Amino acid sequence: MFERRIKNHVEFIALVLTALLVLSGCYPHRGGPAHESPPSLRIGRVVVIGFRPALGPEAEPGPTRSPISGAVFMAEPTKTSDAALLTESLFSKLISRKNLDLVSPGQAKGVFSSIIQSDSAIGDIEAARKIGRAFTAKSVLLGHLYRWKEREGTDYAVNFPASVAFDLYLVSVESGKILWKGKYDKTQSSLSENLLDMNTFLKGKGKWMTARALAEIGLEKMLERFPREPNLQESP
Repeated sequence: MFERRIKNHVEFIALVLTALLVLSGCYPHRGGPAHESPPSLRIGRVVVIGFRPALGPEAEPGPTRSPISGAVFMAEPTKTSDAALLTESLFSKLISRKNLDLVSPGQAKGVFSSIIQSDSAIGDIEAARKIGRAFTAKSVLLGHLYRWKEREGTDYAVNFPASVAFDLYLVSVESGKILWKGKYDKTQSSLSENLLDMNTFLKGKGKWMTARALAEIGLEKMLERFPREPNLQESP
């Protein structure tokens, strides 16, 4: 009986690995972050505003449109502290590249607050352009945090997995055009539930991740396609 169980277990593992190989060869990668990057983009000085909660603490959860692109996310009220944590990570990853001329979120915060207070109806893109002009910048990087749902459970057993969603836009100060954009909308699933999500499974080392760990994976993947040109003008 024991030998039969071992044999069945080995056969199951072999079947899963075979399915993964077949699926990875037959299907394109789906899910995870979506991003676009003009190949010859030159972005100049960038004001990094970072992330803001898409829904306030009193808002009702539900489908929510990005005020910049109109993309729809399933959103829940998020904390300012979680958005600040994600912004800090974003800026840290950008500044480590050493070839970008950046204005920090801390520097931009006061200017952003004064613009919003003076005109509460101003749109995100126009506000971004005003902030960019204040710092003589070529572009502004900003986005929203739509969902930051912590896992319920431990590394190896959960009642509910972590779930995060956010987007990010690089906006031209001169034209108001979106020069680059990325989004990440992810609820962790077990490997048996989603055989195509091997990448997240491996990065999480087979564990159920926290919301922060899941968001870090998405942010890193998103920024792989972020423009790397250091100077000075946007492409035509």
